[in-house]
Amino acid sequence: MTEQTQQTRTLADRSPEEIEAFLTEQQGAYETLKERGHKLDLTRGKPSTAQLDLSDELLRLPTSVKDAAGVDVRNYGGLEGIRDLRAMFAELLWVEPEQVVAGGNSSLVMMREVLTDLWLKGGVDSERPWGQEEKVTFICPVPGYDRHFTLLSWFGIEMVTVPMNDDGPDPEAVARLAGSDPSIKGIWIVPTYANPSGSVVSQEVAARLTSMETAAPDFKIFWDNAYAFHHLTEDEAKSADVLTLAAAAGHPHRPIMFASTSKITYAGAGVAFIGGSAETVQWYIGHLSKGAIGPDKLNQLRHLEFFGTPQGVRDHMTRHREIIAPKFAEVERILIERLGGLGIAEWTHPTGGYFVSLDVLDGTAGRVVQLAKDAGIALTPAGSSFPNGDDPRDRNIRLAPTFPELPEVTAAMEAVVTCVLLAAAEKLAG
Repeated sequence: MTEQTQQTRTLADRSPEEIEAFLTEQQGAYETLKERGHKLDLTRGKPSTAQLDLSDELLRLPTSVKDAAGVDVRNYGGLEGIRDLRAMFAELLWVEPEQVVAGGNSSLVMMREVLTDLWLKGGVDSERPWGQEEKVTFICPVPGYDRHFTLLSWFGIEMVTVPMNDDGPDPEAVARLAGSDPSIKGIWIVPTYANPSGSVVSQEVAARLTSMETAAPDFKIFWDNAYAFHHLTEDEAKSADVLTLAAAAGHPHRPIMFASTSKITYAGAGVAFIGGSAETVQWYIGHLSKGAIGPDKLNQLRHLEFFGTPQGVRDHMTRHREIIAPKFAEVERILIERLGGLGIAEWTHPTGGYFVSLDVLDGTAGRVVQLAKDAGIALTPAGSSFPNGDDPRDRNIRLAPTFPELPEVTAAMEAVVTCVLLAAAEKLAG
């Protein structure tokens, strides 16, 4: 049998003797890999140093201490954030300026604040605080973002899962759950280039989610638009206009949007945003005022000067794309060349965002991660993209290629594929 014929057959279709020979080959390749002494990391979706360097002009800004309205940004006040920065990101997020609050550096903190306010006080449309309910449940599309699940777990909120498809969470599955169970109070969605799948919620799916009838009158869509501007191609996806859709459907308070510049400028020193109906914005500011006097408006002003216009944000993201797109292309190349046609792995082909979602042979994800760790390659723990770390098929691995330099991405991915091949061979060999 020629090598080309062998490669066109899936691994499972080969004879026991062929699989045993393949296993021996992969064991040798893995031992060679371990001898290289790698120390590589594909765990978190962090900007690389080159990406952070794009924003170093921020260190020389702002050039003034007053905003366009003449307000001294060094002083207290302005809980809603600088008006012109809010207007800039309102345009980028397809909402009105009065529907946006500009805050501190972390949208995740804003998410925790909103959940806390709902828990203690209830929302604009709540009958009572969530903490007084017998049970609170959230719908979690999977694979999904582990920090969302961690936050829910911390509150003691139960989680039910639905599939995350290419066009967003399965809307009929969501509608069935939310329509039949009053304890289901919300859903997490990363609508544009979802973490980790890269899915983009379509306008049609968003319309279904905003218009569906729910058993809980205060059902919320936590719309975490963390990657709205993080395009990998010139064909840039546009986020669904969820606030307009919800208002038109008669549920204006249902979506609460989050976004930030964390992966646009400085990950630890950006600006976060929250959006919703005008009533939701005032609800949020009202609760915020009990423990805050104003955000870091100096940092907001430097971001406003740095970008200049909404187009300035778009141009800046083009420079990001030039840095990270080759890394995603390298991930794709290696996966295709070494795993293509073997029938032991599938992966996403994102056009934006920070991750590639890799599904390996059922029952082998944990083994792949352990093999990689023993060879010096850090991967996100298997199951991280599922609530409580429980991937029922033990197959999903999230790959984050943005932080390492390109040669390190190549080395790390070659190593990961070697581990995938060995784990699959072990499984099939029994």
